[in-house]
Amino acid sequence: MTAHLERELAALRRRILSLGAFVEDAIAKAVQAMVRNDLRLAEQVIENDAELDRAEVEIEEECLKLLALYQPVAIDLRFIVAVLKMNNDLERMGDLAADIAKGARYVAERPAPDIPADLSTMASKVRSMVKRSLDALVRLDTTLAQQVCAEDDEVDALRRDLRRILTALMRESPDGIDGLVALFLAVGHLERLADMATNLAEDVVYMVNGKIIRHGGG
Repeated sequence: MTAHLERELAALRRRILSLGAFVEDAIAKAVQAMVRNDLRLAEQVIENDAELDRAEVEIEEECLKLLALYQPVAIDLRFIVAVLKMNNDLERMGDLAADIAKGARYVAERPAPDIPADLSTMASKVRSMVKRSLDALVRLDTTLAQQVCAEDDEVDALRRDLRRILTALMRESPDGIDGLVALFLAVGHLERLADMATNLAEDVVYMVNGKIIRHGGG
């Protein structure tokens, strides 16, 4: 049974990593759609969200099947529990990417607002956090996972700066306020994505050593 379980866990790891790569790509495309005023790219992200939802359901069903069939213990059990949590967070991250894309679609249909450079910087940081949290899962690397957690404060600082910039632009350019509001909302979505990447990294630490580090624990 152990060999069967190992194969099943390896397949599960591949599936959660594939979902993570899908979400990372969706985030990148959604932000590009916003920055480049690209309606086609925005529509692609929105349409692909249904595929992500299907993958999330399939992974959850696989986790529940493994729990029922093999009754795993120790690190195998923690791995499946961590994947269940990651799976849920990744699905919600995909939803946020779709929300950014919807905002990009809204902006594309109106006069283009000035895009602050910090928006691309923030998006790149968030994408990096998502990618490295998944790398930490592949490598079972708690040091990398904790580095991701530490970077959440940097994203929070960028969010504050961007909101200040966008608020000033709204005052200066009331005619373009619709597009600027969409950018303002996108900044909030990116911050939430960084929070969820942090959740993924925390789940890696839990999976490897059983420590819960949320809220300063561990």
